[in-house]
Amino acid sequence: MGLTLALNTSLNGLSLNETEINVLGNNIANAGTTGFKSSNVSFATQLADTLSYGSAPSATNGGTNPLQIGLGATTSQISADFSQGTIAATTTPSDLAIQGSGFFILSQASGGNVYTRDGSFALDSSNDLTSASGQQVMGYGVDGNFNLVTTGLQALTIPLGSLQLAEQTSNITMGGALSPQGTVATKGTLQTSQALVDNSGNAPVTATANTLLVSLATATSPATNLYNVGDVISFAPTKGGQTMATKTMTVTGTTTVSDLESFMSGTLGLQSGNGVPVDADGIPVGVSINSSGQLLVKGNRGTVDDFSIPVGSMTDGGSAVPITFTPSATTADGASATTTFTIYDSLGTPLNVRMTAYMESQSANNTTYRYMLESADQSGNNIAIGNGTISFDNTGHVSSTPTAQFAVDRSSTSATNPMLVTLDLSQLSGISSSGSTLNLVSQNGTSPGTLTSYVIDNQGVINGAFTNGITRTLGQVVLARFPNPQGLIQSGSNDFTQGVASGLPQISAPGALGAGTIQAGALEQSNTDIGTNLVNLIVASTNYQGNARVISSVDQLVQTLLTLGR
Repeated sequence: MGLTLALNTSLNGLSLNETEINVLGNNIANAGTTGFKSSNVSFATQLADTLSYGSAPSATNGGTNPLQIGLGATTSQISADFSQGTIAATTTPSDLAIQGSGFFILSQASGGNVYTRDGSFALDSSNDLTSASGQQVMGYGVDGNFNLVTTGLQALTIPLGSLQLAEQTSNITMGGALSPQGTVATKGTLQTSQALVDNSGNAPVTATANTLLVSLATATSPATNLYNVGDVISFAPTKGGQTMATKTMTVTGTTTVSDLESFMSGTLGLQSGNGVPVDADGIPVGVSINSSGQLLVKGNRGTVDDFSIPVGSMTDGGSAVPITFTPSATTADGASATTTFTIYDSLGTPLNVRMTAYMESQSANNTTYRYMLESADQSGNNIAIGNGTISFDNTGHVSSTPTAQFAVDRSSTSATNPMLVTLDLSQLSGISSSGSTLNLVSQNGTSPGTLTSYVIDNQGVINGAFTNGITRTLGQVVLARFPNPQGLIQSGSNDFTQGVASGLPQISAPGALGAGTIQAGALEQSNTDIGTNLVNLIVASTNYQGNARVISSVDQLVQTLLTLGR
């Protein structure tokens, strides 16, 4: 019985040391495995064979201790060491390392999630961020406005080369200086057409705003209609010394002189309202017809808004319309400045905008300029965007409200309409000794750009960089923490699955709720300590040999007993 007990105990010792040697061998074999966590074996004694429980001390006896013979050991646990591994830099931006606790979340093709510390990720042919074994990396996605959606996990995608993005201009900042010196503007350009008649009756009469264009003629040729149904009128006047963009209008059976007035006024970008003053002659800014049947074209003040309508600037089917305009003695005056710049709609389409400003009034302690915005790229024939005023105090600082919002018409496109733009004039100066100037300081719109690169910050946020200079959030890598990571089950390929003892995964952004942070362009190395494992291997080998020696000794004793029995 005794020798058999020793054999069984030593045989158990051999098995236990084999287990430790296997664990140590696995640790050493994975010393170069990314994100590998080494394991440790713990042993515990088994129940002992109790020969005596001992006796209590008495008045005459000190008592005896229990008599027990151990029955060997058993494996109490094989636990993973989740201590931090060394982080080594790489040249791949998709490589990720966790500094601290937590696991990356991977989606399996068969369903469900697995967890890993191995951040050797790459983009597949669908631009999905995947592990080396093809599992998709899970995290928070973004909505249509590139805002993180943290209500659920989804596969992370980084669409390099395929995602295009434009930024609509919503803010414009102007700079320059509007001089307090110069002439206050008092009048705008006035041009008057020849007399026009309505020949729809038995005899021509003076044309009015309600006259149909198909009945319109000049007083000198009353029998010759200027327009017919289906005619396309093209108009390209000159303003600020440059020929303006050509606008067109199609004549119908109901088109009137009033429609022609609006068409001409819009093409010229003439602006009234919002406090635009009326000149001393009483003719408001715009196009109107007087009692003599003459078209009056009255412009805005400021020399930079002087205009002309030369013969040939209005055509019908390529031929000049025989309506002549005669410049009067009234020509736009007043100190003024102009500049042209580009903004972008929501599709990234560039829009050229012209801004002018003229001195509207001046007092001992205040100078006021009126500015105007127009764009030939605006939808429709009306190029006027809006106008407003800016005032400067006696130190040249802006004393009026420095911002205003305007709407740009994009109804003829699929871009956002209206396009709202806030104009900031706070950087304008009211001091200048060399005349007035305007210039664009900044605007926040861009033309279309393609996603070309990305970076992942230590919070796991993926920021994409586009060729037009825009940076947008594309998603966020998240981490899972477990109440008892020792309870996770290894499933191969550096992956773990949730175990009954691990608890439920606690999902959070890196750096939050106790989760570690992420370092991009780096990988966590195996935490195997080669030196310690080799020393432990020597100890385990020695223990194995010791147990084998006990078996050998028992065998010799058994042989001796057998010899005595012969």
